[in-house]
Amino acid sequence: MKSAIKKSILALMVLLFSTSLIAQENNETITITANELTKAQVIKLIESKTNYNFYYLEKWLDDEKISFNFTNAKLKYVLDTLFGGSRINYFILDNERIVLTNGNLIKKSIYETDTTNPNDTSTPVLVNTEDGNLIKIGREEVNKKNSYTISGRVLNDKNGEPIEGATIFEREKNIYATTNSKGYFKIELPFGKNSLETSFVGFDSDYKDLIVYNNGKLNFSISEKSEQLEEVVISANRTRNIRQTISGISQIKAKEIKKIPLVLGERDILKVAITLPSIKSTGEGSEGVNVRGGKVDQNLFLLDNGVIYNPTHFLGLFSAINPFTTNDLKIYTGNIPAEYGGRLSSVFDIRTKDPNTKKFEGEASIGPVTGNVNVDIPIVKDKSGLVLGARSTYSDWILGLVNNKQIENSSVSFYDVIAKYKHQINDKNAIKATGYFSQDQYQIASDTINKYGNMMATINWDHEFNDKNRGSLTLSNSRYSFDIDFESENTNKGFNLQYRINETGLKIKMKYDHSDTHSFDYGLESKLYSINPGSIVPNGATSTVVPLTIQEEKALESSLFIADEITVNKKLNFNIGLRLNQYLALGPSTERVYQDDAPKNETTLVNTIEHGNNDVFQTYHNLSYRLAGRYSLTNSLSLKASYNKSFQYIHRLNNNTTATPIDTWRLSDSNIKPQEGSQISLGAFKNINGNDYEISLEGYYKEYENLLDYKIGANLLLNENIETEVLQGNGKSYGVEFLVKKNRGRLNGWLGYSYSRSLIQLNSKFQEETVNNGLFFPTNYDKPHDLTAVLNYKFTERYSFSTNFTYQTGRPITYPTGKFIFQGAEFLTYSNRNQFRIPDYYRLDIGINIEGNHKIKKFAHSFWNISVYNVLGRNNPYSVFFQTNADGNVEAYQSSIFSVPIPTITYNFKF
Repeated sequence: MKSAIKKSILALMVLLFSTSLIAQENNETITITANELTKAQVIKLIESKTNYNFYYLEKWLDDEKISFNFTNAKLKYVLDTLFGGSRINYFILDNERIVLTNGNLIKKSIYETDTTNPNDTSTPVLVNTEDGNLIKIGREEVNKKNSYTISGRVLNDKNGEPIEGATIFEREKNIYATTNSKGYFKIELPFGKNSLETSFVGFDSDYKDLIVYNNGKLNFSISEKSEQLEEVVISANRTRNIRQTISGISQIKAKEIKKIPLVLGERDILKVAITLPSIKSTGEGSEGVNVRGGKVDQNLFLLDNGVIYNPTHFLGLFSAINPFTTNDLKIYTGNIPAEYGGRLSSVFDIRTKDPNTKKFEGEASIGPVTGNVNVDIPIVKDKSGLVLGARSTYSDWILGLVNNKQIENSSVSFYDVIAKYKHQINDKNAIKATGYFSQDQYQIASDTINKYGNMMATINWDHEFNDKNRGSLTLSNSRYSFDIDFESENTNKGFNLQYRINETGLKIKMKYDHSDTHSFDYGLESKLYSINPGSIVPNGATSTVVPLTIQEEKALESSLFIADEITVNKKLNFNIGLRLNQYLALGPSTERVYQDDAPKNETTLVNTIEHGNNDVFQTYHNLSYRLAGRYSLTNSLSLKASYNKSFQYIHRLNNNTTATPIDTWRLSDSNIKPQEGSQISLGAFKNINGNDYEISLEGYYKEYENLLDYKIGANLLLNENIETEVLQGNGKSYGVEFLVKKNRGRLNGWLGYSYSRSLIQLNSKFQEETVNNGLFFPTNYDKPHDLTAVLNYKFTERYSFSTNFTYQTGRPITYPTGKFIFQGAEFLTYSNRNQFRIPDYYRLDIGINIEGNHKIKKFAHSFWNISVYNVLGRNNPYSVFFQTNADGNVEAYQSSIFSVPIPTITYNFKF
């Protein structure tokens, strides 16, 4: 046959050939010259010079003119030249027939045919072969490369939620990749047949056989395993610690912490974070954490990209983040990515789980202190859904356990609600919106009612432009406020005091996968701060309190950021980031100008300048830079180093030894400078026995400038001249952190230890601004030794035993060392600031966990947790204070939160 055949005849012949013929190597040569001929004309010319007949459809061939000249060349070379760069594939069946296909392929080894979309060479196509189902990606090119890049996403088939940290690997070739926060991955595979497998804790593996002819896309949808006892692990990705470039990152999955015994049986993702070597708390009943020697205010808490200013309930005993609606928590304590700014020490990036868009489901718990419920509501199947979570307390009875008679008749209550909506518009667009509200109220040993709470809302739009470019736009608003309501029948001092901080943010983040060598993150972020520093009004007709309102503070903080993940080779990676910051202090404001070369006090005030609404009266420009590197000595051992420089323009005011809910925030201006911090770290990370064990050893050194501290007896609340009460100085912290984790087996968990120091220097030429003779001294959160063990032992799939042990050096304190009488009055003398320490802290908790039976078809899956907090009854000091008794002697007293064992039973069920 010398001309085109009908499509039906071609299909029949291809089928016959593919099931009965085996191609032979063709060594026939041909001499041929083509001068401005079309492909159809060249085919006819070949047919006239050989015994071959071509089988094809004429519409497959374009009218492009071709010129070449071959003398005694192999026929294969002529055909490669003729069809190179086009979608036409050829197959020489014997010495008489040559079959052409348009984007399809007939492989002699497995006799397969497929029907790839001619307009999309990257579309995966399932084909049936004698080896089973295969996925073909791309079409076979004439000038094929040794390897190609396959990209895609890993999703939860239950709710379509992207899975971060999943591993995709080709087991036989030892090639692997992991998914990012959006579930995306890229893996480079050799030409030809490959077998990919997914791995992620709590999910079944997915397997796909594929033939790779070109670059393309391939997605995975994996299923959660049936209800069973999860292991206690910090991160589900067991090789992340070795492969990731940035050091000092920890990831905690919310559903993996339910067996860790915690105070009053309440599942708490932030309390689990404190068990890591780099994170410490000043003690029970203290709000906030200290990361690598940093202050409480140097930590950025984000919930779905919205700021949470106070992430705790119940005076710091519980997290304000609902564990049932939380997906995971990622903590950056070392090299903070360039997209984050505004804090010096860490970022706590909390992500709410996406709703289940397939079916209605929920989870609830009933405990001795709180009740919690969460439901997933599909709205449009496979496209949109809603997560609703609510938690409340009935906890007043617990105050009777506190070792203080005055507190027994007090009251404490809290609640929080959260809602998240997600709508998957199409494959390239998704919208998410999160709303959060929390409220605490407490009245402890007084007539004062204290209220504080958070309000936060975010809306996020994710868009994928193409295979290489994607981005997100986030709008957010965060608010924190407290209210102190004092009523007294015996005095005329009743008052109501209110405080509020509001932050509105806009963030645009882009991702550009330039190549296998470079991957860029870039964007911009802007935050508008508005602070009402406080107002007080009389409470009651007889109150003599004078109304006072402190002038509002405003500022605009804007940043441009860019980061490049550089892959030099499989062993060496770098992450380089820059963040250009601009900070504008805005009016209305009364700027106070003090005498140069003199301490700031009322006697050195020389002028006041009034600034109108939104007038810029102080500007700061700073460049933050981040550098991290990783070198893999082997597949299971890597070294990492990083350097981080950051700036912080907002300060938390507190002259107590621990953070409290009524601490206020202050913006930088002409009198209070931004804090600066830099950190260098170096660490080694090792996995043992197929990633069953993880070991890390990391050291760091940090320096600070313009740290905020306070004069003795400083008045920070409702103070118009706050700069006269504060001091700014230098600081430094350093330490070494050791962590060993066991990920699998009946016994699993982790052991962490850190030795760290945190020091501050308040030195000035003026005595009133100098502390401890201008020398470095410990901060009030300096705790050199910290040891934590969290372990879980599975007796069976339904029964397990958990325990955690914590030991910490006592924090520094200032003691009175003597007294004297002057002009008939008695005065105390004190030691140097923070010269002594309270007793060391240690605590042991135990718990028994009982899973319900694992039948798949039943209304609800249950889980019981029976635990004892502080099983040793250790009387750990919360604070130490001093009082003068009747005979004139000064005596020390110790206050504790829980000085006896606290047993609890919590019932959880999923439906």
